[in-house]
Amino acid sequence: MFNLLRRINCTNTVAFSVLLLNLVVVAFLQAQEPDEVSSNATEASTALEISRELAARQSDIENMQGELGVYDAALIEAYSDFAGFYMELEDYSNAIRFYNEALQIARINTGLYSEQQLPIIEALIDNNGKLQEWPEVDDLHQLNYHISSRLYDFSDSEYMAAVEDFGGWKLRVVRENLLDLNGRRLLSTAEDLSDFYKRVIDSAELHVDVKPESLLKMVYGKTEADLTLARSIAATPYTSFEGTASRYVNQTRCQNTRNSQGQVVRQCFTVQVENPRYRQSQRDAKQIILRRYSREITGSIERLHFIKETSRELTNSERQQLEIRILELTTESEQLLRVARRALQF
Repeated sequence: MFNLLRRINCTNTVAFSVLLLNLVVVAFLQAQEPDEVSSNATEASTALEISRELAARQSDIENMQGELGVYDAALIEAYSDFAGFYMELEDYSNAIRFYNEALQIARINTGLYSEQQLPIIEALIDNNGKLQEWPEVDDLHQLNYHISSRLYDFSDSEYMAAVEDFGGWKLRVVRENLLDLNGRRLLSTAEDLSDFYKRVIDSAELHVDVKPESLLKMVYGKTEADLTLARSIAATPYTSFEGTASRYVNQTRCQNTRNSQGQVVRQCFTVQVENPRYRQSQRDAKQIILRRYSREITGSIERLHFIKETSRELTNSERQQLEIRILELTTESEQLLRVARRALQF
């Protein structure tokens, strides 16, 4: 029955919407067996109530538009409430439609960078996620972080939360390949994520107001990104890497032949053959990248040790959890390096 409701276009007149739903409900009940009528009547009553609520909300918005104009700030809340109601009905498409309307009006009234947009964007992320519209979710996460980075300083908890949300999403993209990227682009996304965390951590450490323990989740995120990269690189055949030596070299080859006069002459020509050093340079290229991310992982573990030793804000429980996390990362890093050394042969 809820699916029937969703087919009603809220842009139609209120009277037409209610009338149409009543006709549908009557026809639906008449088609049922007698023992089903009671339960279906309850469902039909609920459907009618929802229909009237939708029609009333649409009417309120149209009245506000007529009295205040189509871009008045009061419509932000009205559209958001309407979208929230659709979300309760699990009608995520219409929820997205009205949240987008709210976001547009918010940007018109409050500028491109305002806190009022953030809960709307978060709701859009949630609803698009329900529909598995991952490219749209990715764009919204980018927008959410971009606005937050303009509004908040490194020492603000809101900024740290935005970094965690954005980094967590990108890590999920890499692990689950939600954007259906090819191997090279997926690797590039992981590299960008590692660089993102590095920039944020390095910048945050320059601010005296930033407490070391507040960076823990970011350091964890960077380590996970680097481990993901290292695993992917270790599992990739060395033949997939661009070697540092030229792939082909020219060789001169000569042979004796008889000319048209029957005389033996020596003919030479140039051929292109694979450079015997190219395969080894591919192995070297793979090893260089593995060493790079090994150093990144080691650096993150050292940073975690530093936070554990210098922070006075950590509780005993948090300190113990940090020690366990350091041990886990160290063990995983060592195992990965052992696997990587064997993988260099392939």
